[in-house]
Amino acid sequence: MASVEIDVKYVAHLARLALTPDEEKQLGAQLGNILGYIEKLRELDVSKVEPTAHAVPMVNVTRVDEVRPSLPHEAALRNAPKQSGGLFVVPKIVE
Repeated sequence: MASVEIDVKYVAHLARLALTPDEEKQLGAQLGNILGYIEKLRELDVSKVEPTAHAVPMVNVTRVDEVRPSLPHEAALRNAPKQSGGLFVVPKIVE
């Protein structure tokens, strides 16, 4: 367990949590265990480990943004339930 005293009420307030006294006691023990584990991780030699943003390499899989022919206007409106003046007619949602 870490030697740091944790103000559980303050942490709960920051997280907008309403805790009972039993829950405060349980959360205090859990936070203490987490901090103890972090202290254990600090013992590792990571001087030769290169920092990364992700555990595995990520590749952008989106296609190239290039101009291509789009759907013709008439084809887009073909299956519209309602249309007027070459536009889609949708139900009013704001009064």
